[in-house]
Amino acid sequence: MALVEPVPGDPAAVADLGSERALVVADYHAGIEQALHAEGVSLASAAGERRERILSLVERTLPDRVIFLGDLMHAIGDPGGAERGEIEVLVERLEMRDVGVTLVKGNHDGAIESWVECEVTGGDGARFGDVGFAHGHTWPAPEVLDSEVVCVGHEHPAVRLEDEVGGSRVERAWLRGPIAPEAFTRRGGEVREGAELIVFPAFNDLAGATWVNVEGQEFLAPFLPAGFRSAEAYLLDGTRLGEYAGV
Repeated sequence: MALVEPVPGDPAAVADLGSERALVVADYHAGIEQALHAEGVSLASAAGERRERILSLVERTLPDRVIFLGDLMHAIGDPGGAERGEIEVLVERLEMRDVGVTLVKGNHDGAIESWVECEVTGGDGARFGDVGFAHGHTWPAPEVLDSEVVCVGHEHPAVRLEDEVGGSRVERAWLRGPIAPEAFTRRGGEVREGAELIVFPAFNDLAGATWVNVEGQEFLAPFLPAGFRSAEAYLLDGTRLGEYAGV
């Protein structure tokens, strides 16, 4: 079994950390509806629905820990009361189930470590077992790169799919493939031979996306796409789309 396996049908994965089993999700973006409302988009809060989806995944996968791969918050500055409350209740509900919580800090997470009741890593990530985790908005720490598998978020990868009559839809996607060491060694990082890089889809489907199969789209992470030696795209249901640039 691979160290990191997507949960079929969901933007989440299970990671084998050696001593622990972790459920991993990226880009939760709690309270995003408040930000959209300020931009003129009126949506009811989906805080309860997001929380229940996480709790359902916990019941399905039975992890020891949930790792949020950055951007648990949406408001880059101080969160509003509803957003902070959403996060506090989520962490509390997970801990009530004897599930630990770790946040790999992302660019939206502000000073969340000053009030959230869970473990928070630095913005350049952390390694647990043989798996490295970083949000992806900055270069990963050396200890993250010294892993068999490196997991990042931030990018919100998606593909635009067209049918034979000209219709189209956008689907969230995974990107995964061997790391290109040269993309990191010039920044002082050492990558294990044969290491794999996985870019997670956003858990929150309102958070926007990088359309990886649309010409002219630019990646957000400073090490993408150069950080891949090659990469394949997969839909949430496991459908393999082939090389990401050609799907």
